[in-house]
Amino acid sequence: MSAEQKGHPHPTTAQADNMPDQMPSETQDEQPGLEAEMSLAPIVIREHYRGSGRLGGKVALISGGDSGIGRAVAVHFAREGADVAVIYLNETDDARTTLGMIEGEGRRGLLLEGDIGDPAFCRSAVQRTVEQLGDLNVLVNNAAEQHPQQSITDITPGQLERTFRTNVFAMFYLVQAALPHLKAGDSIINTTSVTAYRGSPGLLDYASTKGAIVALTRSLSGNLADQQIRVNAVAPGPIWTPLIPSTFDADKVESFGQDVPMGRAGQPAEVAPAFVFLASEDSSYITGQVLHPNGGEIING
Repeated sequence: MSAEQKGHPHPTTAQADNMPDQMPSETQDEQPGLEAEMSLAPIVIREHYRGSGRLGGKVALISGGDSGIGRAVAVHFAREGADVAVIYLNETDDARTTLGMIEGEGRRGLLLEGDIGDPAFCRSAVQRTVEQLGDLNVLVNNAAEQHPQQSITDITPGQLERTFRTNVFAMFYLVQAALPHLKAGDSIINTTSVTAYRGSPGLLDYASTKGAIVALTRSLSGNLADQQIRVNAVAPGPIWTPLIPSTFDADKVESFGQDVPMGRAGQPAEVAPAFVFLASEDSSYITGQVLHPNGGEIING
């Protein structure tokens, strides 16, 4: 069922500029969460956003591209002229909606279902992207999971391994698979988090993975500089995505984002243009850097 069919106050495709100040008091039972089940649909793209061909002729591969920030990036890339392959875990309905949005922009899309924690799947996803879309120019490592725990002693070895496998190991697997296809002028963009800079007492393992992603971004950028392949990252603050109601209790969801200077959660549409910038020639002299759409938190990173 689409956002429009469910009567969401903010449909996912034709958006107003007024961003909601308060989130609904709701939860979901399983991660990574379903956008189709959110009573307030995330804003994917602003109504006035006009593509200018900045990614014309490019092919992008986005992990976690079925919903939230990943969906917004996919739609913005398509509006800028890119064909887009979307990796998702098991959120089939959300992924199909994203595919429809990509195709609605007049671009080709490809859905790839699987677990990025599996290196064999990552190799297959890259290979299918190249075979079916003809190239690979932009890799967006976006998928992640998080599981709050009050104490470090509550984090089981299984949770620790799984969080690092999804959030960090998978980036290595996807880069390793993509690198033989990337050329001078192509780019890799990683999604880190404000928690990498200020920490998060209740998300110890998640915040640790996001710190690792910053170090990976900086290190890989230097490693690939002589090949003219740029590596950058985006560190969002509190953004309204399915991961939020599938992670926190109803009270925390309702107040989500209100503690930042701007006083509200951000929307995926407010993050995706940073990815467009880093994927385009507009950022041709930028590598090893992190952009911070976080509602005004000063993190000196």
